[in-house]
Amino acid sequence: MSAYPPPLPGGTWTMGDLTVTRFGYGAMQLAGPWVMGPPADHDGAIAVLREAVDLGITHIDTSDAYGPHITNRLIREALHPYPEGLHVVTKVGARRDAQGGWPTARRPEELRRQVEENLESLGRETLDLVNLRLGDAQGPQAGSIAEAFETLVDLQKQGVIRHLGVSNATAEQVTEAQGIAPIVCVQNMYNLAHRGDDELIDRLAAEGVAYVPFFPLGGFSPLQSSVLSAVAARLGAAPMSVALAWLLHRSPNILLIPGTSSVAHLRENVVGAGLPLSDEDLAALEGIGRG
Repeated sequence: MSAYPPPLPGGTWTMGDLTVTRFGYGAMQLAGPWVMGPPADHDGAIAVLREAVDLGITHIDTSDAYGPHITNRLIREALHPYPEGLHVVTKVGARRDAQGGWPTARRPEELRRQVEENLESLGRETLDLVNLRLGDAQGPQAGSIAEAFETLVDLQKQGVIRHLGVSNATAEQVTEAQGIAPIVCVQNMYNLAHRGDDELIDRLAAEGVAYVPFFPLGGFSPLQSSVLSAVAARLGAAPMSVALAWLLHRSPNILLIPGTSSVAHLRENVVGAGLPLSDEDLAALEGIGRG
């Protein structure tokens, strides 16, 4: 009989003084369609969050923009008072409009208000880690981040934020942030088919900084590749399982936060990420994003 819960793949990583499982959970999908409004199955959403903790996951990613306010409130309802060792990571720098868009919100007063809202909705006096979301819905955009990042540094000095990171950032913006204050993670889009951050990942690994890929399975457009499908067929596994396992193999500083609104799917993701990949498998997968 197999043990339950299964061991989490990838072990752990330390961000500042936060030790987290490399296999984490992203809460975005707990909101309604297109990340707006409440979930269709409220009790199911609560069950997923509690299952994540029961599985041993200690890294939950969220934002008060999801819903908006929905996922943070669900996290608080499901998990507060938070178990020792569980770390909730949030982000600021964008809001939602009535059309479901993601307009930027990075003026100092906007960032301070978003931090206050996250503290309130999560029921925390201090936020474990706050990522500054940069760019826009189309991706990273060049430009100085000094004013926005310095605002978060000031809040960190006040004691309401423990650690800082950046999201949707260019490599130059990562460097700029590091010149202002230490960061413990970068959260950018990256997966088998989108490999633009390869050099950045390697640099951050050498510096001991975590890299957290969002849309690890392609996001709203799931990954599709004949090579991926062939490797998955050879292993008797789902293509998405292979894609998650590859990310854990790619670099030790990569932390996974795949999202789901299903307990069964959460369990499948855990098992899938632990899929063993041979040198032959890795060599075949390596070419997908480099064509």
